[in-house]
Amino acid sequence: MLDRFPGLQAEIAAIRRDIHAHPELGLEELRTSDIVARKLREWNIETHPGIGQTGVVGVIRGKRPGNRMIGLRADMDALPILEQSGLPHASTHHGVMHACGHDGHTAMLLGAARVLAENPNFAGTVILIFQPAEEGRGGARAMVDDGLFDRFPCDAIYGLHNRPGLPVGQFANRRGPLMAAGDRWRVIFRGKGGHGGSTPHFTQDLTVVAGHFLLALQTIVSRNVPSAEQAVLSVGHIIAGNLDAPAVMPAELLVAGVCRTFSAATRLTLLRRIEELAQHLAAAHGCAAEFANRQSGFVVDNADAPTSVAAAAAIRTVGEDNFDGDVVRSTGGEDFAEMMMVVPGCMSLIGNGGDAPERQSPRLHTPLYDFNDDAIPYGVAFWCNVVQLELNGEAG
Repeated sequence: MLDRFPGLQAEIAAIRRDIHAHPELGLEELRTSDIVARKLREWNIETHPGIGQTGVVGVIRGKRPGNRMIGLRADMDALPILEQSGLPHASTHHGVMHACGHDGHTAMLLGAARVLAENPNFAGTVILIFQPAEEGRGGARAMVDDGLFDRFPCDAIYGLHNRPGLPVGQFANRRGPLMAAGDRWRVIFRGKGGHGGSTPHFTQDLTVVAGHFLLALQTIVSRNVPSAEQAVLSVGHIIAGNLDAPAVMPAELLVAGVCRTFSAATRLTLLRRIEELAQHLAAAHGCAAEFANRQSGFVVDNADAPTSVAAAAAIRTVGEDNFDGDVVRSTGGEDFAEMMMVVPGCMSLIGNGGDAPERQSPRLHTPLYDFNDDAIPYGVAFWCNVVQLELNGEAG
């Protein structure tokens, strides 16, 4: 696909690396959204910035008559992770990096925008959705609430996410749930603190309560979720006391973590049992517990018709041998689900590089991760094939 445009592969890779070197957190993507808007305008694409604060939408109308409108979505934000890749284009913003490949997602959609704008040989309209704040800051919801689909009423929407471990030049998707719903919960234990050296018997030792709680949490999935179901419950944050005063037993201790589920019933079971265990263990030790939760994402549920189109586009791009149409669902999350709750859609996966026998490819959300520029031509071709299948009556 890119061989029709000499130099475009290098141009898009350069944009990707520039974005990687200047990462921005969700709803702070001022520089990134400015780059996207400038490139779209440079290619004479109708451009609408500022949707959902820092989101950008581009509109490409086909030269053939047609009323169908489809959305192609890429995310733009980075993560609060300190990069350790040592690459020439490594992050220049301390403690922030593109550890999930959103720089590559944005670059691939920009490449497709360039190709489609110069060859609008399709019937209908393509809506290019450059979304902010996928990483837990509500970017999809912000764009929807800002009238994204009121202004651009799409008939179907498509997303594409890179997957380390899947070789470059391969794609995957599945009908139905592909990624999980997410919750971010926290429990605060409160009791009487005191001197851990001279008078520990006057305290309610919250570290003991937390120890029992952490062990009990590990029974929730194994003993409350049917074996045919899939769920994850993890603790990622514990804080109490003061490192400079280790003799002082804390009066407050916080435990925070995440849940990932595929069904509403399982989700409610996990949240109910977390709170029950916290309350009962606190009561058993004479202290109090406070539970809070925030749903951070919904199930990415691929609709039948868009999934068929995405599968056909992937096969057209790389052949049947390089496409997995029944990939194992992931307990990772994606807020693209919130757009798919309004418009039927499909999220597909693109290979970011397979695992060598001697070394595993750096995974998402890790300090060594980098998007693989070799995947760019495949992503651009995939997007263009989705458009041809959807807007030229070839979806079948």
